Amino acid sequence: MQNFMPLNRQATQQRIGFLLVENFTLLSLSSAIDPLRIANLLTNETLYEWTLLGGAEDGSVTSSDGIRVALDGHLGNDTPFDLVIVVGGVNIEQQVDKADIQWLRKQARAGTKLGAVCTGSYVLAAAGLLDGHQCSVHWDCLTPMTEQFPDVLCNSQIYTIDQDRITASGGAVSLHMMLAYIGQSHPEALVEAIADMLVCDRHRADYEPQVVPMWSRRVALKPKLTEVLQLMEANLEEPIPLSELANLVGLSVRQLERLFLQNLHCTPSRHYLMLRLQRARRLIKQSSRSIVEITAMCGFTSTTHFSRCYRKYMGVSPRTDRKQGANDMRLVGAAVGEEKVADG
Repeated sequence: MQNFMPLNRQATQQRIGFLLVENFTLLSLSSAIDPLRIANLLTNETLYEWTLLGGAEDGSVTSSDGIRVALDGHLGNDTPFDLVIVVGGVNIEQQVDKADIQWLRKQARAGTKLGAVCTGSYVLAAAGLLDGHQCSVHWDCLTPMTEQFPDVLCNSQIYTIDQDRITASGGAVSLHMMLAYIGQSHPEALVEAIADMLVCDRHRADYEPQVVPMWSRRVALKPKLTEVLQLMEANLEEPIPLSELANLVGLSVRQLERLFLQNLHCTPSRHYLMLRLQRARRLIKQSSRSIVEITAMCGFTSTTHFSRCYRKYMGVSPRTDRKQGANDMRLVGAAVGEEKVADG
């Protein structure tokens, strides 16, 4: 097993608290903790310490699969944390606890970074701690999140890192979120080594959509909605106004908005904007076209407006994403070259 020397002398030891909500998902918790454990193992240093927290009087919390997990500490503990992650699970709307919310607000006031996995985002939203932030949440929780917390910018990404908030949609995606979090403080070499130890064939990017579309297990797409989606996809360079889209399929604007909220858990305008930004991201990462050209190709009237929207919803500037895309292509090229040498 390869051991790493201390990889970032400026990075101090981090304390991470996991707030376990009753009926939490055990896979989401273990997928978030194991990358931290492996980081410590590979560097032979305690880069990360973690604590399991909860408000249960008996000192334990039951996961959604019936396994009881002992807590390391209670919410009354004043131990400072660098990051607190809420681990949600089944029936999250019934599991929100006032004591949890008060404690989370106290952590936010202290400047602690906050995160959530699975449906834990619902708890942060109920505490008012996700307003104005991009947020990933399990597809099963998107409808109540969208309806109850309109100030939260819910998306369909597998995970999201937005300033001092990190959220993941659930399950094994927690692992990818934590790899990205570790990568903020340590070199990519360590992140890749952790992924290798966990037999993870690749570190998934935050902007990737959830594996199962939000609507596919619940409802069949209605013909009018399918028609609108096709119109949007075919008209990214010159976006069709919402009123015209509604008229083309024989609906009022309000009916169209309701159709999107019921089936895709977002407004038509938000969905259309994300389609254009996703196309822009592909062009930025995979083509040599200028930012000005991409701005026009994706239906934005100015590079200033485009850059503002891109940074808001993608979390980075277009130019930063272009540099990362170039680095990714160099890595792919190097890997292909190594394979050819090996095959030869």
